[in-house]
Amino acid sequence: MDLSYWELKNWFTNVDYTIVGSGIVGLHAALRLRERFPDSKILVLEKGALPQGASTKNAGFACFGSISEIIDDLQTHSEEEVVRLIQKRWQGLNLLRTRLGDANIDFKNYGGYELFLKEDVSSYEECLQKIPFINELLRPLFQKNVFVKEADSFGFQGIQDYLLFNPFEAQIDTGNMMQSLLKNAVSENILILNQQTVTAFRDCGNEVEVVLDDFSFKTKKIVFATNGFASKLITAPVEPARAQALITEPIKNLKIKGTFHLDKGYYYFRNIGHRILLGGGRNLDFRTENTTEFGQTEIIQNKLEHLLKEVILPNQNFEIAHRWSGIMGIGASKNPIVSQLSENVFCGVRLGGMGVAIGSLVGTELADLI
Repeated sequence: MDLSYWELKNWFTNVDYTIVGSGIVGLHAALRLRERFPDSKILVLEKGALPQGASTKNAGFACFGSISEIIDDLQTHSEEEVVRLIQKRWQGLNLLRTRLGDANIDFKNYGGYELFLKEDVSSYEECLQKIPFINELLRPLFQKNVFVKEADSFGFQGIQDYLLFNPFEAQIDTGNMMQSLLKNAVSENILILNQQTVTAFRDCGNEVEVVLDDFSFKTKKIVFATNGFASKLITAPVEPARAQALITEPIKNLKIKGTFHLDKGYYYFRNIGHRILLGGGRNLDFRTENTTEFGQTEIIQNKLEHLLKEVILPNQNFEIAHRWSGIMGIGASKNPIVSQLSENVFCGVRLGGMGVAIGSLVGTELADLI
């Protein structure tokens, strides 16, 4: 980069904290660092024109896990781990709402539902059977039943008789949330530079050298909040997972309202006004979707359209308005990684597809490590 004296002085000199990634985790880490160190110089680097990955591309679910996801997690995590993880997600959602305000993120507490296809008999029966057990497990957190069964009132087709309803689940406007976070960061004199790709770094003991393509600068501490892209720069047990999504044109007299889960959370949909946003399907082709490349595939998009036509909007006319994808960070464990990697290097990654819920808390915990 052909930088001027002014550019070097204002952006790249005497940097206290450099945060890589301007998504939910990165900006919450920056805001928490500003609270802790009011006079510090904080620089956020973002490789995209907008926050890449999932922060501006997610479905806007303010959720902490459907009942089938929770039951599935209990196969690989202890009860204590699962409860602790749900507690963190719930704390994170409340922190996000407190920091930004419900109006600014368009928070709507319509509740969440899980539906089961006719052929999903075993999963459906297991979830019905375990409702009392899961409710008792979560009662210390929520002080009341989290999951109850309800008859379908939305006109879905090809599903089991009952939906499982969660009154604590809500939806937000992802774009409004990120705009609000960015405004907060700028108002707190946090410097944000877009389209800056960190290609390498070196912890020198008392500072870190950060390389951006053909330019390098020094910072006292560096924080990686790159989630699904983390393995390109740091060593951590996190893998990328692409999530594909689509949204319809407005649908006349749409009765669907809320957030909905299907097949252990591998599919999810919601209303946005009179539109339906539907995403998921990576379980159809895990190998292909284990990527940091954005894009759509025919097998998944066809499945999403099939679900719209046969299950979600049967006997209704609709048109697809737009398709996109996002990159999540996942691993063998659902627990996020908040860690100090060396004297001056830190990371907050592997949000497991729950960035809206847990990202604010991970960012705050990350800043508090320093």
